[in-house]
Amino acid sequence: MGSLVIAIDGPGGSGKSTLARELAGRLGLERLDTGAMYRALALAVLRQGMDPGDARGVTELAGRVRLEIEGSAVRLDGEDVSAAIRTPEVTRAASAVAAHPGARRVLVAEQRAWVESHGGGVVEGRDIGTVVCPDADLKVYLTADPVERARRRSAELAGAQAADAAADELARRDRDDSTRATSPLDVAPGAVVIDTTGRPVEGVVDQILSLLEKR
Repeated sequence: MGSLVIAIDGPGGSGKSTLARELAGRLGLERLDTGAMYRALALAVLRQGMDPGDARGVTELAGRVRLEIEGSAVRLDGEDVSAAIRTPEVTRAASAVAAHPGARRVLVAEQRAWVESHGGGVVEGRDIGTVVCPDADLKVYLTADPVERARRRSAELAGAQAADAAADELARRDRDDSTRATSPLDVAPGAVVIDTTGRPVEGVVDQILSLLEKR
């Protein structure tokens, strides 16, 4: 599937995006944030006035919209929606959208095509090691203390959401992601579990690089 594929999975607030960005930079690889794809689809659903729970409608829309992810830039049908997909409303809708098997099939195919066209990369999400790239060269599952995760998520939202509200959101998303019938959040076979609580980003990146050297 390419020269080097690193799968990074884990729940919200575990540090996936920060670590994937730093790791990709250190290795000179491209990065794919698959969660941003589900958020962009959720934004499209909301703009269409659709019900995020409408499996048939969401799946049909997934096949029509054009999603482009390059680094931190997210485009929906050519429009930069990098900021628009980070609102609480889109976050809630993304969880429902991501639960539809048909929509997941469409986006997983696009994610695999991205990896193929980029010759590998650092791919982050919630089902990378289990579904999208099960043959990745290295599979990492990140976790962190719930309080730490809530603090990080609150900081990401630039104060728009209090830590207790962020904790409630993360708990709901964990429950939704872990119990959905298709591609639930889980530790992939062969994945290395890393707890990022209280650890500097550089230290975790160094650990992952060390794992790469030993493979």
